[in-house]
Order: sequence, then C-alpha cells, then structure tokens
Amino acid sequence: MSRAQAESVIKNIIREIAQECAGKGHAVSETLVAFIVACLRSLRNGLDVRVIPLQLCVDKLMDQGSPSLDTIKMQVYFDMNYTSRREFIEEHQRVLQSRLVPVSREITDSRVKTREDLEGLYRKIVSYVLLRSDLGSSTDITTVREATAALQSVFPQSELGTFLSLIKKDKEQQLNDLSMIVTGIRLFNKDSRKGGEGIDDLPAILNEAIPSTSKDIEWELELSQSLAWQYTSWLERLLDPEVETRECIVPLDMLKQALYNVRQHEAFLKVILADVILCAKQVETLQTELATRMKLLRVTVHSKTAVPTAQVFPHFTALAKFWSGLQDEMVLLSILSNIMENLQPFLAAQSQLFPDGQLEDILGLEIKKYEQRMKESSENRIDPYEIKTQEWLLPETTANFDKLPLQYNGICGYTLVKKDGLLLPGNPSIGVLKHREKYYVFSSKEAALRFGSKPDEYIAHVAEKAKQSPELIQLLQLHQQFACVTPYPEVQCLRKRLLVKPITKCDSSTQTDTHLLETNIVKSYEWNEWELRRKAIKLANLRSKVTHSMQTNLSHMRRDNVTQTYHLEDVACQSKRDGNSNVPKPQVYLAGLRGGKTKTTHMIKTNLTRSVSE
Repeated sequence: MSRAQAESVIKNIIREIAQECAGKGHAVSETLVAFIVACLRSLRNGLDVRVIPLQLCVDKLMDQGSPSLDTIKMQVYFDMNYTSRREFIEEHQRVLQSRLVPVSREITDSRVKTREDLEGLYRKIVSYVLLRSDLGSSTDITTVREATAALQSVFPQSELGTFLSLIKKDKEQQLNDLSMIVTGIRLFNKDSRKGGEGIDDLPAILNEAIPSTSKDIEWELELSQSLAWQYTSWLERLLDPEVETRECIVPLDMLKQALYNVRQHEAFLKVILADVILCAKQVETLQTELATRMKLLRVTVHSKTAVPTAQVFPHFTALAKFWSGLQDEMVLLSILSNIMENLQPFLAAQSQLFPDGQLEDILGLEIKKYEQRMKESSENRIDPYEIKTQEWLLPETTANFDKLPLQYNGICGYTLVKKDGLLLPGNPSIGVLKHREKYYVFSSKEAALRFGSKPDEYIAHVAEKAKQSPELIQLLQLHQQFACVTPYPEVQCLRKRLLVKPITKCDSSTQTDTHLLETNIVKSYEWNEWELRRKAIKLANLRSKVTHSMQTNLSHMRRDNVTQTYHLEDVACQSKRDGNSNVPKPQVYLAGLRGGKTKTTHMIKTNLTRSVSE
C-alpha cells in the first residue's frame, strides 16, 4: 500500500470510529481517536492499517470507568492546550491584533471630505487607543473624555491633515506610537491621582492572584502526591510475595492505572506551578521597573507647565510597555489557572475506586512518603568501581548534577520491569547511570547494579510495558522509542501539536580536508633583532624618495592603485657619543731663548710633567 493510500485509510478509520462513538452517545475528539489508533498499531508492532480492529478502538474509547482512558484524555488535553510562555503571550498578542485590524483599517483607509468626517476620524483614533491599551471601556463617557484629552495634548485634531497625507504603513506606525504615549500619560495621571478612570490596579490584583493561584496548585499537587504514595504503598504490599495482605476488591491492573493517573496529574501540576513561579518573578521585575520609571518621570515633570517631548515621550512609552507586560502576565496566569481546573475531571474514574479515606484506612500508618524513601535509599550509594563497564555520575563529581535530563521522567526503570509496572521515583543521590548519552536513576543500589549489568535488556522491557499501557508513553517521556505512534502526516493535520511527535531523520555526510590551511612559508622572515634594525635603517632612506607611477598599454584597463609615501621629517639619530679621559697635563719650561751677553745662546729645557703612573 502506498503512503497516500495509507493516509486515506487512516483518515476514514478515525472518522468512522468517531462517528460510531457519537452514535452511542459519547462524543470524542479526532485527536484522541488518532492517538488510540496509533497506540494500537504500536502495540501490534506496526499493524497494517487495513486490519485495524475498529471495535477494539471503540470499546477502549467507550470505557468510561477506566483510569487509563482518563489519563490518555488528560494527556491529549494538556498537549493541545499547554505551550510555552512565549507562545502563550504571542497568541494573546495575535488575538489582540486581530481585534484591532478592523478599526485600524477604517482609520488608515478613510477619505475625509467634511469637518464632520474629521471629527469622526478623530473619535475612531480615540477608540483605537482605548482598544489597544485595554484601559477602560470605549463606551464609558468619562474614560473616553480622559483618553481624548490625553490624545489632544500630543496629537491635536489640527494635525489630522498631516496624518492623512501619510502612506498606510506610516499611519499604522503613528497609531501605535500614539497609543503607547496616551497609555503612558493616563498611567501617570492615575499615579498622580489626577485621572486614570477605568484603569484597574493591576499590580495589586497580580500580587493577590499569584499567591492564591500558587496555593491552589500546591494544594492540588499535595493531594495528588498523597494519593500516589497511597497507591504505591498498596501495590508494593500486593506485589510482595512475602507480605500477607487481605484480598483487594479492586483489580491489580486498575490500581496501576489509578497510580498512572495521579502521577500524570502530579507531573502536569508541577509544570504549571513552575510557570506560575516564573510569572511571579516576572511580575516582580516589571513592578520594580514600572515604579522606577514612574519616579523618574515625576522628577522630570516636577510640576512644570511645559516639558520637551523628547524628554517625556520615552518615559510614557516605557510605562506603556511595562503595563502591557503586566497585562500579559495576567492573561498567562488566567490561562494556567484554567488549565489546572480543567485537569480535575480527568481524575473522576480513579476517585471512584475507593471512597474518601478508605485506602488510607486500609494502609494505616505504613505509607512512606518521598522524603522518607529518599533518606533511606541515600545511605547505600553506588561505588563506580563495582561496575567498571558503565559510567556512573555522582553529585560530588559531576557539575550541574541536579540539571541532568533523567530518563523515564525520574522513574526507576528496574522497578517498573520487576514489579510489573510499579512507578517508583528514583534517587539521584544513589548514582546516575550514563548509558548511550542518556541518564537513568534508580530507587535502590540493588536496582542500579542490576539495571547497569544489562541496560539494553531492561530498556526493551520498559518499552514493552509502555506498549501494554499507552499512557506510559507520555508519562515516562518515551517519544523517541515510539516514533511510529504518529506515522502519517494526516494525524498531524488534525491538530498543530500532537501528543507524540516522530523523530526527524535525514541522510547526511561530511568531508574533512587533509590540510585546512595552505602552507605559507615567509622566506623574508627574520628572527634576528639586529638584522631587523639594519633593514629598518635601510628602508628609512625611502622617506627622501618620491613615488612615481606610469601607465602602459597593458595596464591602462586595470584598477587604480594607491601608494602611500612618507613626508620628509627632521629626524635625529645618535650613532656615537663623545668620551674623555683624565691624563697628566704637560708642563715643560724653556730658559735662555732670548740670548744674553754672549753671542752664543744657551737654552735650558726643564720638563716638570707628572708621570702617568702617579
């Protein structure tokens, strides 16, 4: 069967199953049906799409008392409604822009002919400013008057002619700039208690809403964790052959499905709580920046009658941006709160297994919580030298140990296999196994050693457990091992984001050159410093030269060349120095040179020079 034919068959199967469920009074989404069909094919090792048992899928979807189906529904709902902070805010901005498009088009495409048309256009600009800032209602007369006064202070009606002469893109940009400035003016007036009609105290609302939401999520999280440990303790007693327990009225498989249900709920609540905490930090930062900018603007204005626009407009724009950030955080907090509340119905099947408090009464005081289990297991840690064939990571020898991406969402894979699907969180302090660039944690030293002796075998067994319980694929984050869960693109067309995404693969090749850089031997290189000085003195003579250029028949089509010369400068160079030494001064006396009474001259020479050796 070709790929196109398989896609068509899959679409028909999904549509037929959804119609049959709707005919029996139970409406299901096509995304949920597609996931069930994909899981069934994965369970049957790539079952041919033409022989998929439709009745089996329908029975699975119609089993309203199954915690397993509730868990799958919870996973599908969360995946279809939750995304990152950035995507939530971007989606909110897109919705806001879609509301502004009709008003913006009326303003930019308007053709004014009369004075009444000018007044109507100005009122539309005021409505656009109010709609974009979301500060009050455009039907409230007091709010409209205040926004109009703020707009007139920066954009009087007399400037509409200049505005109409602009191109459409510049008109839209000016509308956005005016909206930011007017929003900043209204916020400043509210802070100065001179206006701000219809503007809610958003910082105070957020300061009250964030702790309340966090408290609600923490309460739900604590309740789910308590139920999870109760189911875990009861399953441990039922699966331990050495412990005698009374017969349980609830089937063992149903207990495991209930455990998976509350563990998945716990995992989703942790994700939401982390976003709420990040939201609280962002709100605190925005409030600090808003207060600082407001104080700076107050100092700039300081009861002046006129202030240059270049000084105050940037402050007004900054105030509007900070306030918009607070509005985004408020929307994000509302979305997260709604997601948390909408997860509650997916716990209905597991909550009906035991009446309130019955499971806790059965277990008594034998429920071990997370802290107690971690403390007990931390006493017996892995010695890396016990299994030298595997690489073990310990907290004191590994940087960023607490940020390691743990496999199976931190669940012990050995316990999952040996205890027939029991979910028991691992303790990283025992030691983390690094196998094929993946990290595994375990609930005890014994589990770590046995898993480390045959890791590939246990990894395959975990995959088999996930085939029997499809909700484990999302809970244990086994998307890479079950890439065939969404084998055809028509499933992706049902929604933009699906529960399980395939791994994208491609053939690639690389080539490495023998020599990345060409050999470059500079033969004029000289290491001798004195030789370099000699060459420098020789080149210094070029300063007295003049550069000439000429053009020939062969060179007249070439590019222009430029040569830089040095101007003559007076330079002095010292090549030697004067020296002296202290020697005896000659002292010679001659007598009788003038002659005397006699005709013969008798000269007497007397040398009084001191000896050099003295």
